[in-house]
Amino acid sequence: MPDTPPPPGPDLAAYLDALPEPHILFDRHYRIVAANAAYRRQYAQGAPVVGRTCYEVSHHSSVPCDQAGETCPLARSLQSGQRERVLHLHHTPRGEDYVQIELLPLRDAGGQAQYFLEKMEPLPMAQGRAGGGVGDAVAGGMIGRSPPFQTVLELIARVGPSQASVLLLGESGTGKELAARAVHEASPRAGRPLVAVDCASLPETLFESELFGHERGAFTGAHTARAGLVEAAHGGTLFLDEVGDIPLTMQVKLLRLLESGTYRRVGQTELRRADLRVVAATHRDLRAMVAQGRFREDLYYRLAIFPIVLPALRERVQDIPLLAPSLLERVAPGRRLALAPAALRRLAQHPFPGNVRELRNVLERAALLTDGPVVSAQAVERALAFDRALAGTEAAPPRGLGPGTGRAAASLRGMEDAALRAALQASAGTRRQQAHALGVSPRTLYRRLRALEQGGDQGA
Repeated sequence: MPDTPPPPGPDLAAYLDALPEPHILFDRHYRIVAANAAYRRQYAQGAPVVGRTCYEVSHHSSVPCDQAGETCPLARSLQSGQRERVLHLHHTPRGEDYVQIELLPLRDAGGQAQYFLEKMEPLPMAQGRAGGGVGDAVAGGMIGRSPPFQTVLELIARVGPSQASVLLLGESGTGKELAARAVHEASPRAGRPLVAVDCASLPETLFESELFGHERGAFTGAHTARAGLVEAAHGGTLFLDEVGDIPLTMQVKLLRLLESGTYRRVGQTELRRADLRVVAATHRDLRAMVAQGRFREDLYYRLAIFPIVLPALRERVQDIPLLAPSLLERVAPGRRLALAPAALRRLAQHPFPGNVRELRNVLERAALLTDGPVVSAQAVERALAFDRALAGTEAAPPRGLGPGTGRAAASLRGMEDAALRAALQASAGTRRQQAHALGVSPRTLYRRLRALEQGGDQGA
C-alpha cells in the first residue's frame, strides 16, 4: 500500500457528492480517500478530510474506535469479509450524536477488499449527551450512552425500517412509550400518525368501539358513526400500551387485524382494511399469562415478532448524569437549575424501583425544595424521603427484631413526618397540587396528614 492513498476518480467523487447522507471512502488503514459534502459539513465543519483517519474526524479520537470502547465496522468487515452495520457516537457541532453506520467493502479484480464505503445515518430519536433545550429537535427523546441503552437503540435502528411488529418489554417507567416513538420515527411511516391506545384504561365494554369505531345506532348512545383508533392510525403506527390488559374477548379480534389487516366497526358487517404497523408494550410477563390461559398464545407470537427488553434504571446507572439534567429542565422550565456533583452521586446510589418516572418525580420535588440555582444533595435527600414517608410506614415492625426496634422505627417516622411537613411548607397550592408534586394520590396525602394531626401514625 502506498503511504498516501490515491485520489478517487471524478465519477466516484461526483457519485458520493450526490448522496444526501454523509459518506466516506477509506482504506484498510482508516485513511479517508474521499468524502462527500454532507460528511464534510456534518463532521468536519467544512475542513479538509482527505488523508486524515476516519476516527480522528468522526470521533475526535487518536485511536481506532475498537480501542476506544466502540465496535469498529472496519475490523468486523475485515474479519467477516461482508457488509457490517454498527451503532456509533459521532461528534457534531451540537456534541455527540448517535449514528447508524453501514460499511461496504469494495473488492478489486482479485477479490480483495482494499477500500471501504461507509454510510452514516443519524438517529434523531436518541442522543448521547445531556441537555438539549425544549426547542431542540431531540428534546423528549431517548437519552443515554450505557451499553444496555445502546443495545436497545441498535435494535430499534434495525427493526425500525421494517414492517415487523415490535413488543417492548420492561418494568413500569422504563420509557416504553419513548421507545415506541423511536421505532415509529425510524420507520418509513414517520410522516404518518403514531396513535397510542392505553389498553389498561379502556373498560371492556368500550374497548372494541374505541379501537375499531362504531356505526350509528350500534349501541345505546351511539347517535353518530365514529371512526376508531385503528382508522386514525391508517398509514402510520398503532401503539398498544399495556397490551397485557386487553380483554380475552378482544384478543381474537386484534389477532384478526394483525393477521389479515382487516376489521369491522361495531354494528357493521362490511370489512375495512387497515394499513398500519403495530408496536405493543407491557410490564407484564406475557409468557406466564399465556401459560395461565389469560393471554392468547397465537396473539403473543404475532405481537412478539421482534421483542425488545428495556433495561431498568438500576441497570444503566451511568446514564443518570445524562438523564437528570434533561429531566430537571423539563420539570422546572426557565429556572436553569444545575445539579451539584454530590446530588448526582446521591441519585446514582438510589435503586429507583420506579425507574425514569421515579427519577423525574424526585427531581421535581428537589426543584421545589431549592431556592437557589443549584440543587444540592440535601435537597435530593429530602425529595427521596417523601416516598419513605408515604410508603405505609405505619405497619408494625416484624417480631423478633430486638428491643431497640420500636425506638428506631419511631425515630424514623419522626424524620419522615418532619420531611413531609417541610415539603408541604415549601409547596404552595391546593392539597391536590401538593399531592401531585409529591408524586402520590390526594387520598394518600390526606391519610398521612390525618395521622400527623393525631400526633402519630395511629389510625393512618
